[in-house]
Amino acid sequence: MSAPSLVLCLPLVFAAPDQDEQAPFRIHVVDRASGRGIPLVELESVNHTRFVSDNAGMIAVREPGWMGHSVFFHVNSHGYEYDQDGFGYAGFHVRVTPGGSHQLKLKRTNLAERLFRITGGGLYRDSILLGDEVPLRQPLLAGGVFGQDSVVTGVYRDRLYWFWGDTNRTSYPLGNFAVSGATSALPGPGGVNPEVGIDLDYFTDSSGFSKRMCPIDGPGPVWIFGLMVVGEGAEQKMVTHYSRMKDLGTRLEHGIAVWNDRKQLFEKAREFPLDAPLHPTGQSLRLRADGKDWFYFPGPWAMVRVPARMEAILDPTRYQAWTCLRPGARWKPEQDGLDRGTDGALVWDWKADTASLNPQRWQQLLKRGAVSAAEGRFHLLDVVDGTAVQPHGGSLHWNEYRQRWVMIALQTWGSSLLGEVWYSEARRPEGPWVYARKIVTHQDYSFYNVIQHPYFDQEGGRWIYFEGTYTAMFSGNQHPTPRYDYNQIMYRLDLSQPELVIPEAVYGVAGDSSADAVDAPRAGAPLFYALPEASEVKGSRLLQWTDPARGGFRVLDPAAAQGIPLFQWIHRESGAVHYAIDPEAAPGQDWEPAEEAVGRVWLPPGFSGW
Repeated sequence: MSAPSLVLCLPLVFAAPDQDEQAPFRIHVVDRASGRGIPLVELESVNHTRFVSDNAGMIAVREPGWMGHSVFFHVNSHGYEYDQDGFGYAGFHVRVTPGGSHQLKLKRTNLAERLFRITGGGLYRDSILLGDEVPLRQPLLAGGVFGQDSVVTGVYRDRLYWFWGDTNRTSYPLGNFAVSGATSALPGPGGVNPEVGIDLDYFTDSSGFSKRMCPIDGPGPVWIFGLMVVGEGAEQKMVTHYSRMKDLGTRLEHGIAVWNDRKQLFEKAREFPLDAPLHPTGQSLRLRADGKDWFYFPGPWAMVRVPARMEAILDPTRYQAWTCLRPGARWKPEQDGLDRGTDGALVWDWKADTASLNPQRWQQLLKRGAVSAAEGRFHLLDVVDGTAVQPHGGSLHWNEYRQRWVMIALQTWGSSLLGEVWYSEARRPEGPWVYARKIVTHQDYSFYNVIQHPYFDQEGGRWIYFEGTYTAMFSGNQHPTPRYDYNQIMYRLDLSQPELVIPEAVYGVAGDSSADAVDAPRAGAPLFYALPEASEVKGSRLLQWTDPARGGFRVLDPAAAQGIPLFQWIHRESGAVHYAIDPEAAPGQDWEPAEEAVGRVWLPPGFSGW
């Protein structure tokens, strides 16, 4: 018998790589047209290792087993695209080396440009790993915050105040459910350029985590909307509407809270009845109308307002709704309560103690046949193909560059459940708001409660900024984006883009053709919609109007693909003008037709003839 052999099992020892071998591989994702870094671009390897670009568009790849190998990455990004190969893969391969680099160029398909993530951890994570300089004082973790829900903002005592809803912490799945807050410098000296980012100074508690900013007694999370600043100078007060919630749709308590400068938080000032029909909501808008200063609360339409005085804000009976319901009516789905004049036309006006009408309620009236589409002001239609857009909140502000009220609105049940954002404009906050253009899309992801920031406008309002809550919630997406999910993302929109010229209402108004007469909010249904004068519309030139009351038009391209042909007749004796979309619809024998269509226009919703 042979002697047993002795086998020694010794641990394998691998030499640690030197510092140069540990250096990450740099991938810089940039916009093909501008060269600017793109945040929120996902790269995924063949073995499903995922990377997401940071606010600078940087990705640090530090996988020791990959160094020296060619690695393929699938490319995916909301609103940006990369060329596909012959097998349909949108991606690229690159040899990964320590300290090496690769620039990845994507084509932007959104009209709006994604700039950066505002909240959450790791805003510049990959840039820090790569040793780059970054523009923020707290680029990795501010206020102990991992995620935050929808924002409201306001300028108070020369600072910009930010308040969010439910907030995630680092140490436990449950965080702050009584409002979070921070301040930042306004643009200009001492402030960060809004193209780059926002330096947030959080209000924090003794643990360093984001402090409870509206601690209303009682169970349930607290949300605030409709932030207002009343008074001037040392007399300024910051006010908001609060809601203590049982769930997403059930309110337990609501009212008005006022900011306490000494305690640095909101305190309850007045509780409203639960059945009060009107109160602040969404984002507030201060303007002067009907000889008074008001706070409007667009949703995204200007549907509710209150005088911009503290005693009025605290009184639920002082709020008014822009509505066609009878004064004093409450919303009851089974009863329309409509206010019709002696001629049968709906009476749209500002009415106190009366239920407001939002797009969802208007749709219920339409389905019951209580109103017609032509009577409404709650339409939003795609300017490209005329399909209906169901809005779900947003904000509007005056824009100096466009000399119009501009709306940023979210869509329900679009290409994604709550991820499509639209742009529209009108001469008055009451509208009509009808035609719109999609500016942001998301792939199976939500982006809700969008808000525009007018204090960030640049070049006289040519560039506008807006943000929204980016979350997998409500979308059905089972793969939330690391670090980005449940956080706020900033976009920028260039209003000089020709695609953003929106058709405006043209009314059959006799006499004075001033904007006030033509676009009065109580005017009847528009005749049609046409492009405004002096718009630069490349590739889709249709029709510009100069005097809608007297029929003055500038022909651009009657053969354009969009819109429908508009025909014109002029009375031989009086010079009166008649329009129709039927070339055979002459009003009589004394009317001289134009030789060809004067241009192309868009029809009002529910059009049934003039």
